[in-house]
Amino acid sequence: MDILTRSLKRATGDHMKAILARLTGNRFMGVGLGAGVTSVVQSSSVTTVIMVGFISAGLMTMEQSVAVIIGANIGTTITAQILAFNITKLALPMISIGFLLYFTSKSESWREYGNILLGMGMIFYGMTVMSGAMFPLRTYEPFVNFMTSLENPLYAAAIGAVFTAVIQSSSATTGILIVMASQGLIGLTPAIGIALGANIGTCVTALLASIGKPREAVRAAMVHTLINVVGVLIWIGFVPQLAAMARAVSPANTGLTGATLLAADVPRQIANAHTLFNVINAALFIGFTSQIARLVNWMLPDKPEMIEPQNVPKFLDAALLLTPAIALDAAQHEIERLGRRAIKLVNQIMPVAVSGPRTRLADLIKLDRSIDALHQSIIAYLGEISLTRLTKVQSAKLLHLVAVVNDLEQIGDLVSRDLVTSVKKRLNENVVVSPETAKIIRKFHKRVVTALQGAIDALARGDTSTAHDVGLMKIKLRQMSHEIALHSLERLTANAPKRVKTYKREIELIEILDGIFRLARRIARSQINSANVESGAKPVDEPAKKLAVE
Repeated sequence: MDILTRSLKRATGDHMKAILARLTGNRFMGVGLGAGVTSVVQSSSVTTVIMVGFISAGLMTMEQSVAVIIGANIGTTITAQILAFNITKLALPMISIGFLLYFTSKSESWREYGNILLGMGMIFYGMTVMSGAMFPLRTYEPFVNFMTSLENPLYAAAIGAVFTAVIQSSSATTGILIVMASQGLIGLTPAIGIALGANIGTCVTALLASIGKPREAVRAAMVHTLINVVGVLIWIGFVPQLAAMARAVSPANTGLTGATLLAADVPRQIANAHTLFNVINAALFIGFTSQIARLVNWMLPDKPEMIEPQNVPKFLDAALLLTPAIALDAAQHEIERLGRRAIKLVNQIMPVAVSGPRTRLADLIKLDRSIDALHQSIIAYLGEISLTRLTKVQSAKLLHLVAVVNDLEQIGDLVSRDLVTSVKKRLNENVVVSPETAKIIRKFHKRVVTALQGAIDALARGDTSTAHDVGLMKIKLRQMSHEIALHSLERLTANAPKRVKTYKREIELIEILDGIFRLARRIARSQINSANVESGAKPVDEPAKKLAVE
């Protein structure tokens, strides 16, 4: 199942991300997307965690996520429907064909399709092995007595909830039930009870993942738990009726009796009961997404007194590593956050550099330390992503993000190291920048800040037009730099006190600002190249450079 899931996510991850990013306010579309995404990642809990990332990034509202989470429960039934097909004889041919496709195909897509087939074949082969191992349990009296006790739906649901909480997969629980049913070891009614409990047990994964996370994460996990628990409470008293509905929509095998009949009919009936439960629940809850969102917001209100930690990443969630395409997006959102902090740092340069007292240097150093801390967290997360299997486009995006985050960290170093040193020299030498020179430098600084803002906006929106505009600013900034140098040179030749030291400090400041612009321009160029790789266009020529991951 792990091979199948990873291959499905690699083959469809970018498409899944694009579809979710375009989600509208249509709640029915949200249910469909939730079902589709969960059928790929094979876990409603993972879908819930993905929703947290989209809510935090502002790509989705809490109300929209409710519809997706409702649909996620439908998506978990796909595995059970596939396992209910009695095609175990095809297991070895599927494994063989999948193996050949994976190791002989030159196309990355076909290799993933081969891996999907290989994973599916191994699931069916595993079912065959498990089924054979369970056969002796038919006559083992303690096991038979235990299965008889599961006729009580509450007891069965409790067993299902605990078991699923331990293995953290409702799909695996349902799969085991189907294997047991194929050997005549469990009837439909106790199997439904266990499956109902599995819907509660699977919430534990999302609840554990939300511990210590932002409020949005806890709310999304609470929505998942609330829907599943209420759904089970509704149905726990109607298990016989649900069993009757499952039998009515399932094909019957005539001419069979006893355990043989159970083995033939019950696997499909379990899968259908699981599907009916989740589909009917979705129909019941779909009209109340707004109310559910408001209820959860009321249960878990915002805490206005809490200040967002400056040195702690907001979007980097280890659970998203299961879907590299979305993990890369989460890293990009965190890098954008880092970029906004770098803009704030560069914005604070001028008062300190031109006339600020020594005490204001501490603010710059403190802000740079928060940039360094975020840089380390992002690089570590990108390193984790690099250990997953990525497509060529995803690998290119990973390198792009590494380059950008390192460039932003260098901007912080230029300020905290070079600028702070220059300002300390100015203060020690008692050098005063003239108002006229300060006015010219402020204009230069303003354009540098505009360039950095443009580069970060281009990264955030994937906007190559804005990135091109940043590159075109090079001509104007070079001209301004030349004018400032001439102005400083004129003052150097004038009979002014400390003119040599003043000239050095002014030129140092311009060089630092010019260095920040070059890094902003490099970020914009990297964004253009990344967009070209995604679209299949030729990258923009630029000097080769090594991207060091520290």
